[in-house]
Amino acid sequence: MPSLRIVLQAFVAGFLATLVFHQGLLGLLHAAGISPAAAWNMAAVPPLGVPAVLSLAFFGGLWGIVLWLLIRGRSGGVHWALAFALGALLPSLVAWFVVFPLKGIALSSTLVVGALLLNGAWGLGVAVFMRLFKGVAQPGQP
Repeated sequence: MPSLRIVLQAFVAGFLATLVFHQGLLGLLHAAGISPAAAWNMAAVPPLGVPAVLSLAFFGGLWGIVLWLLIRGRSGGVHWALAFALGALLPSLVAWFVVFPLKGIALSSTLVVGALLLNGAWGLGVAVFMRLFKGVAQPGQP
């Protein structure tokens, strides 16, 4: 069982990966005219009225815990490949088959490809931040 410190780090890694990797790629895709959606959306979302990007980052943090629990024992190329693949698939599947139907959003090939790319980048971001957090951990701590 992971320590509370590791769980909190995984949450922060997922939160930051959303803001930096997921939204960074979305910003690049939008600037290139590939995505109509702009990054770092500050529009308030119900029920709490927080900016959409912070709501997304919160859920990215929760997903970060899940992703880290699945990839933490891996190393090398397998670690990075799983970070991308599971990051791309798991949140995307939930979005496509739970969130989109609840919000009345029709699934399209553009949404499928976009979700896989953005969430895959997010998964790599989680792995990068967890690697950085491990590097700044105090000596003698797991």
